Amino acid sequence: MAENVNNKRRAFLKSTGQVLSGAVVAGSGLAAPASVKDPAVIGYPNRKGLTIERVTYPARNMGTTIVANLFKPAGFDENRKYAVIVVTHPFGGVKEQTAGLYAQHLAEQGFITLAYDASYQGESGGEPRLMEVPAQRLDDISCAIDFLVKHPQVNAERIGSLGICAGGGYALCNAATELRVKAAAAVSLFNLGEARREGMGTISYEERMKRLRDAAEARSREARGESARLVPVVPDSPAGFTESTPRLYREGYDYYRTPRAQHPNSPNRYTVSSLPLQMAFFPFDQLDTIAPRPVLVIAGSKADTLFWSQDVMKKAKEPKELHIVEGATHIDMYDRPQFVAPAVTRLAAFFSRM
Repeated sequence: MAENVNNKRRAFLKSTGQVLSGAVVAGSGLAAPASVKDPAVIGYPNRKGLTIERVTYPARNMGTTIVANLFKPAGFDENRKYAVIVVTHPFGGVKEQTAGLYAQHLAEQGFITLAYDASYQGESGGEPRLMEVPAQRLDDISCAIDFLVKHPQVNAERIGSLGICAGGGYALCNAATELRVKAAAAVSLFNLGEARREGMGTISYEERMKRLRDAAEARSREARGESARLVPVVPDSPAGFTESTPRLYREGYDYYRTPRAQHPNSPNRYTVSSLPLQMAFFPFDQLDTIAPRPVLVIAGSKADTLFWSQDVMKKAKEPKELHIVEGATHIDMYDRPQFVAPAVTRLAAFFSRM
């Protein structure tokens, strides 16, 4: 069994390395994007009487502002305190996509939930635009908690953290040292650090060093006032597919680059200069300190990233659970109703015990 898992890991990482070594796209000179308030969640109208508020709060260490959607359950009672769940979006995503979908579903289950745009991304502040900075991503979760502990209807002793894809790695890594989180969960977990160090592949040491040199030069150009160099998160079109393109990236194109979930604040780019910060990220190194707080990881049985969820089960201490959704791929878990529904049921039961 272990040998089979390792073989799948090697095959997936090797093929994905070719995806990430694609041509660099010229900088766009993007400014902070315009606000898009409606719909709060792509493809999922609010038909169950939720209150959805656009809120802002500080990114404490940056002097900028984070923009989020706060979901309140139907029949919201201002005289009681509710359990709350912070929902962190994937690499390349924004709050209106899968993070918002899970936040809205869980609000329907009676929780206050918050889906936010990461610093440098979406409507949130930070320059250069489209940076992916793991340390700040971790603190973004704590900044959300800073906002929530001051909310009069939030029970500060019942704060949960949920992340999807790379957001799952951030949620678990943050929970290892953020003791205000009482329960942590991930859906379609993705280890961003390993993905970047190996190019999501068994790339050579020489190739890794070449990418680091490219990133260093890109940062120097930014320091001289030139536009940031950007690379795609997933292929821009099926024309970018090869025989070795992993299913994750083929389906990622269908999710992020078609009307299925495309959003103007999610342009399918990240800055080359942030690559070294991603390579230096080891999200699973301290998972043992989440205990005795519970961990739940949900993955599709057909996900080519399932091995990362299995890694977490090896490294985290009890109480912990790996819940497999039969028939689902990595991207299926983002929005396919037949797979999201059982995940939400399991998440609601999990967080209700905080």
